[in-house]
Amino acid sequence: MNIVNKLTVRHLKQNKRRTLVTIIGVIISVAMVMAVATLAVSFMDLMQRQSIATDGEWHVLYKDVNKAQLEAIKNDEATKKVVISRDRGYALLEGGQNESKPYLFIKEYNAQGFKQFPIELSSGRLPKANDEVVLSEHIATNAKVEHKIGDRITLDVGERTITGDEGNVLGQAEPLQTEDGKTSESVTNKTTANYTVVGFIKRPTWEPTWAPGYTIISYLDESMIGANNPVNATVVLKKIQSTLFDHAKQLAKKNKIESPQFNSDLLRYYGVTNNDNLHSMLYSLSAIIMAVIIVGSVSLIYNTFAISVSERSRHLGMLASVGATKRQKRNSVFFEGIIIGLISIPIGIIAGLVGIGITFWAINSIIQGALGMTEKLTVTVTPFSILIACAVSMVTIFISTYLPAIKASRISAIDAIRQTTEVKLTGKSVKTSKFVRKLFGIEAEIGLKNLKRNKRKYQATVFSLVISIVLFLAVSFFTDNLKKSLVLSQDGISYDISVSVSGKITDSDIRMLKSFSSLVDVTESSVVNELNMNTWIDEASLADELQKMVKQDKSVLVDGKYPYYVKIHSLNEQNLKTYAKTVGIDYDKLTTKEDLAGIVIDTIPYEDMEAGKYVETKAIHTKVGNTIDLTYTDPETEKEVLSNTVKIAALTNQFPMGFSPVEIGGLNIIVSEQVMNQLVNEKVNDRTQTLLYLKSKDPMKTQQEIEEIKDNKMYVQNVYQGRQQDEQMIMLMSVFTYGFIALITAISIANIFNTISTSIALRKREFAMLKSVGMTPKGFNKMINYESIFYGIKSLLYGLPISIAVMYLIHKALMNSFRYGFTLPWISMICVIAAVFIIVGSAMLYSSAKVKKENIIDALKQESI
Repeated sequence: MNIVNKLTVRHLKQNKRRTLVTIIGVIISVAMVMAVATLAVSFMDLMQRQSIATDGEWHVLYKDVNKAQLEAIKNDEATKKVVISRDRGYALLEGGQNESKPYLFIKEYNAQGFKQFPIELSSGRLPKANDEVVLSEHIATNAKVEHKIGDRITLDVGERTITGDEGNVLGQAEPLQTEDGKTSESVTNKTTANYTVVGFIKRPTWEPTWAPGYTIISYLDESMIGANNPVNATVVLKKIQSTLFDHAKQLAKKNKIESPQFNSDLLRYYGVTNNDNLHSMLYSLSAIIMAVIIVGSVSLIYNTFAISVSERSRHLGMLASVGATKRQKRNSVFFEGIIIGLISIPIGIIAGLVGIGITFWAINSIIQGALGMTEKLTVTVTPFSILIACAVSMVTIFISTYLPAIKASRISAIDAIRQTTEVKLTGKSVKTSKFVRKLFGIEAEIGLKNLKRNKRKYQATVFSLVISIVLFLAVSFFTDNLKKSLVLSQDGISYDISVSVSGKITDSDIRMLKSFSSLVDVTESSVVNELNMNTWIDEASLADELQKMVKQDKSVLVDGKYPYYVKIHSLNEQNLKTYAKTVGIDYDKLTTKEDLAGIVIDTIPYEDMEAGKYVETKAIHTKVGNTIDLTYTDPETEKEVLSNTVKIAALTNQFPMGFSPVEIGGLNIIVSEQVMNQLVNEKVNDRTQTLLYLKSKDPMKTQQEIEEIKDNKMYVQNVYQGRQQDEQMIMLMSVFTYGFIALITAISIANIFNTISTSIALRKREFAMLKSVGMTPKGFNKMINYESIFYGIKSLLYGLPISIAVMYLIHKALMNSFRYGFTLPWISMICVIAAVFIIVGSAMLYSSAKVKKENIIDALKQESI
């Protein structure tokens, strides 16, 4: 080690406070980058494991392949494992007590399928021959049909088809088809199969709650595959990469296989998707968020160096006076950065991993308990994430030391020792407005002159504040928009169970529906009556998408109007009062007999299949107080049998529980029961549909209780599992993104406190001089307060416009897969404005409190801190 480096080490030891602050700054920065990188990797790993646990591990599905095609798939260079399966079909379950689930669904797998798919054996063993089966425990608990291991069962297995439309084959995803309370489907093309029960399995996670068949699983012998007995080939790939989509399609085309299907959910968690818009959104967001993190890290470390440039310059000036060259002075600063990096980076990586590990430990119970996750969130560390943290930190330290090093190498020894380049004053540079002095007093003028005179330190503090503002607003905006995007991508389901009644509704039906609401585990319920009607809307009021279509083809208009379909929904008194309060309208306005009034949902989300985007748009352009003329046409006679007018009492984008948005060209209108009774006459009374929506603490138990007492014309649908998965995504995103906001906020506050306190500490002589010429403690406090205000105003003038620009870029990135208007987060912005002044004021008061205790004579004699 040469003499200059030895002196640098000695200098670091002598200035322990500044060295420690710098090291802590780098540790926090490295920990933040490491934590964020680890969080992202660990979250993706969790979702991969959860997807595999729920739906099995597979990547590509080739349907209906013969033996030759199967061999081509097996021999493909990208194939790692192949699962052979077949949906054998449906058979009636003799003695089943659940009218909505009258079938057995027979699924066949080869031995590899039992490993790749979540099949949990509860007793017995798995099938080893094609005449052996395992039964779902749900058959005994739900259908009340008991079997034992060793039982022989004979089934007539066939296809589910709609009566009168045998070409329409149904699967597990379609619920039991009913019409007027009677089943409107049957099992056709039956063949007899004999099975021996060899075990029992828990209900498969991939069986929908509304599926009409209980799953039983048999063995598929590959040797039995023939030209007339095609199978499904499910492939696990060797490598997960973006080219897999094109490769699979080429393989299918080459071997004359129908277009393959992909496990999009699992592949997405590997960072692979065939949706170009989603790709663009992910890459754009990743770039923006990473840029925000890097800028935050640079500002955090750079400020610790920038604030102490004066002291470093004096030290290097002394080295120059005894013969140090420009290169030696420059390398001395770089060497200082290397020492700090060698100490800070390993500690920062460990701190980041420990911190994120503690976070995961704290929230795992929440994720598994409240959200029903079966997998645990574990710390997943990859060489790439460590490399990113190290690279970002090294680049940051280099940037932080480069400018001071270049500056120090150029300054002369005398100027460095005398510090004559630190403050270059002219009358113009420190000139302040007379308005400041008249309005705020001499203390404000001195405070403003202080900031202008110490321009470099002032700019460093403002820069730190600006970065903090941008980081907070960018991350909070990203969080809110991410949640909004996820909500848009859902289908509006906000309930656990729905019960619908077909045919004419009787008083006993209503009483029975209301009795379901009082079941033990039900937490919220809503009875809704629905009627589909029609209206004509003026061209100027049409949705934007329809207006574009009309401009291209005017023939779709009739007398300048376009036909809309309208869904009229009536809520009972209690639910409507709650909804009216949420929307912000007086309930009494919805019950008047003179003017029939309703709430119109004028903003709806929908999926634009052509553009591949989720869109939020105006369903209609209208105003409160306008009226909508409604008609009902009998589908059998095609004659208009009902007409009425509804006044728009309120416009909203909020949906009551259970409601799904209509498509473009439709409207949802919510009315009271009184208004619905006036709208409906005897001719359309049997055309209304009554639905009950329920939320339950135990949806599976509640469904079972309803099934036991419901009427034959009532249909029960349990959407709990699908909705729960959607809520898991939103909840998990919220936990992590708000955690990131908390981390950014804490780091920003620490950064600001460090910057201001260091700046104040370097101005001890200046404050002592002001006190020596007569400044009172009250005047000193006023000066400090005004400086805080100037800091806050300046940082907001820069921070808010930059934040808006960054938020707009995030919005544009999201618009690759979604479309909705850009709105500023006014609440977050108001919070930021208040927080800036609170934080700056607190930091200034904390720092100045220490300065007040200093002896004036000692401070004036001080040469360094």
